[in-house]
Order: sequence, then C-alpha cells, then structure tokens
Amino acid sequence: MTDCIFCKIARGDIPSKKIYEDDDLFAFHDINPVAPVHFMIIPKRHMASLYEAGDHPEILGKLFAKAGEIARSQGLADGFRTIVNTGRIGRQEVYHLHVHILGGPEPLGSMVPRNKA
Repeated sequence: MTDCIFCKIARGDIPSKKIYEDDDLFAFHDINPVAPVHFMIIPKRHMASLYEAGDHPEILGKLFAKAGEIARSQGLADGFRTIVNTGRIGRQEVYHLHVHILGGPEPLGSMVPRNKA
C-alpha cells in the first residue's frame, strides 16, 4: 500500500526513531508515548490488522518472538505490556498491523477498567 503511514515509515520515506530493523520487521518509538518506554513493532509487509495476519503466520510469529529481545534492548528487563489494537472496537487508529510495547521502571496501570456487575 503506497499511502499507509507505517509503510512509509518502514520504507524510510517518513523519519522515525528506529530501534530495530530486519527484512521482515521494523520497530520504532511511538511519537505519542503513554509510558516511559513505548515503541511499536510492525511487519514491513502491509497487513491492515490482526485479521489479515493469519495469511502470514511466519511474520506474526517472528514479530512476537523478537518482542522480548527488542524490549530488553530498550531497558525493559523486568517485564513489559504488549498491545495489539484491532478494528474499530479495539480502537485501532492506523490500519497497518502494529504491536505496542510499553514499560518502564514501575508497574503499569490497569489496562481496561473492569465493569462493575
């Protein structure tokens, strides 16, 4: 896809704070971080969301397999949160599959408030 912002970032058409790159993946710092460490890992191949990832299990597997290594390289030695927003209900904002990695020196807050029954 030519007009996808994450495809442009992966190609180097748009500058980013790159932290990792190989033939299949690209990782960069989020421009609006919500934690002391907040970066994203994306496949270079355009996939709109997790719905399409089933066609490319090797890339999805590699993305999650590399997440810990990349997180450690960013100082997250005591854990991190992994988030994949999918579709409108999941509040996906950019329709290119991306995994948010968040962490820092202190435990993160609750992910989603619990419903009170």
